[in-house]
Amino acid sequence: MNTVVRYLKSLLLLELFQGLGVTLRHFFQPKFTIRYPEEKTPKSNRFRGLHALRRYPNGEERCIACKLCEAVCPALAITIESTQRDDGSRRTTRYDIDLFKCIYCGFCEESCPVDSIVLTDLLEFHMEERDEQTVNKQQLLAIGDRYEAEIAANREQDAAYR
Repeated sequence: MNTVVRYLKSLLLLELFQGLGVTLRHFFQPKFTIRYPEEKTPKSNRFRGLHALRRYPNGEERCIACKLCEAVCPALAITIESTQRDDGSRRTTRYDIDLFKCIYCGFCEESCPVDSIVLTDLLEFHMEERDEQTVNKQQLLAIGDRYEAEIAANREQDAAYR
């Protein structure tokens, strides 16, 4: 008996008409559409976007080549090479981040003892070539220099939660 009822329901296309009813019910309701380039969705100040390396106010880079960010990265996206300076301090000679591997988890930012590597709130970046996937030290420092005011403001707002 159950198979006969199933056959009759499929013959009368009841499921199709139920689906069309749902479509018509939602068709006349107001839509919630954001017109993207003109309108922006609100972002949290804890949003994690493009990476940046920061400098001290005197212009010296903050990174001390401790390699904690490289060690804590679950995706193994960070590559660091360092050298010893004349004054005995270590500084990076190479700091690369593979953006295709990166999962934007923020562990690198949390592990940094001198607040050198940060994830900015930049989400509108793209790559046209495969070799642009790796961001090097000079590019990261340039991003940090360009957006330092915004980075500092976001870090100040977030200081209570750290």
